[in-house]
Amino acid sequence: MTVTIFLGALLGPMALGVPIAFALIISGVALMMYLGLFDAQIVAQNVLNGADSFPLMAVPFFMLAGEVMNTGGLSRRIVNLAMVMVGHIRGGLGFVAIFAACVLASLSGSAVADAAALGALLLPMMLKSGHDPARAGGLLASASIIGPIIPPSIGFILFGVAGGVSITKLFLAGIFPGLMIAAALCVTWLIVSRKEQFALPPRQGRAERLKALVDSVWALLLPLIIVVGLKFGVFTPTEAGVVAAGYSLFVSMVVYRELPPSKLFDVFVSASKITAIVMFLVACAAVSAWLITVADVPGDLVRMLEPLMDNQTLLLLAIMVLVVVIGTAMDMTPTILIMTPVLMPIVKQAGIDPVYFGVLFIINNSIGLITPPVGTVLNVICGVSKLKMEDLMKGVMPFLIAELIVLLLLVLFPELVMTPASWFSR
Repeated sequence: MTVTIFLGALLGPMALGVPIAFALIISGVALMMYLGLFDAQIVAQNVLNGADSFPLMAVPFFMLAGEVMNTGGLSRRIVNLAMVMVGHIRGGLGFVAIFAACVLASLSGSAVADAAALGALLLPMMLKSGHDPARAGGLLASASIIGPIIPPSIGFILFGVAGGVSITKLFLAGIFPGLMIAAALCVTWLIVSRKEQFALPPRQGRAERLKALVDSVWALLLPLIIVVGLKFGVFTPTEAGVVAAGYSLFVSMVVYRELPPSKLFDVFVSASKITAIVMFLVACAAVSAWLITVADVPGDLVRMLEPLMDNQTLLLLAIMVLVVVIGTAMDMTPTILIMTPVLMPIVKQAGIDPVYFGVLFIINNSIGLITPPVGTVLNVICGVSKLKMEDLMKGVMPFLIAELIVLLLLVLFPELVMTPASWFSR
């Protein structure tokens, strides 16, 4: 009964157009009233405590880093480097998009920020070269979701805070699965683009390649600094956010000089708006998370899933299917905040490694960003490309299938996540 009341009080207001943050408060209050525990002070206290977390301080800094990179020239230089390296081969612009997505993922940790950068910089080039608009947009959308998988990842930060899992271990465990998704996209792009007729950019000489590499070296140093710093314990994930923001500001303003002081205010305001949305969701989700624990909703789900508890693979497959379905109707951040406190007790009771589950869970939620009708990344690409959603969905479908296949392989073969994670953590 508690599960029914929680879902009804959450999904009902959302269906009426109530913002998700307020729907989370409503669902928490509904559970409190059902349990006879209603107290406005408890609601307010949980809202305040929900955002009062040191690891969550990384979110605004990574948001700021993403805004600075798009405004200050770092993103453009990464795309240009990929262009001169592989842009001349057949289908090269697609490989440029995937390579650039991997590098941008290691800079910002946000799929939406990467989608905006890739869409603005690469989509006009791909259309001018003669690529099918829907297919090009589908590739850019699918490549953008690598952002929350390769560290640093805002999704991993939220999951680590909500589930009590080491964020550093999550960061290091996400590297290889993110590269697997990139490889799957490369293979898929090679297959779907082979019948297209398009113009190829001219092959760049050694001098142009060296110039592009030198020009982008400051941008390429940031992911190296973050990964090495986390691996050797130089700084925490929260401090890594400060390093990323400070470094990107320095490079944009002092080295590249593409971010004048007059634009700083707009950059900070834009990052603050996005941060406010995320943090308010986190704060409101704390109310539901507390009530979920008090009402023993995970216990009810454990009893429902009891036939699968002895088989980790079947249990994970069932959870992944559930999250895929939820991802079609809910954005990534609220899904993480709502489902993590529900699923983590089940995962722990089944003996599944929380870090391994976290990687699968974030990949699944990232895929939800390109599934309609809510797919945030799809909406970003639609806005940049002026494509209709139904056309973009046709273009994204082959890449979506490839990413789901990678997710299935990771479920069936846990060593694909945990073995490389052990390499990076040594």
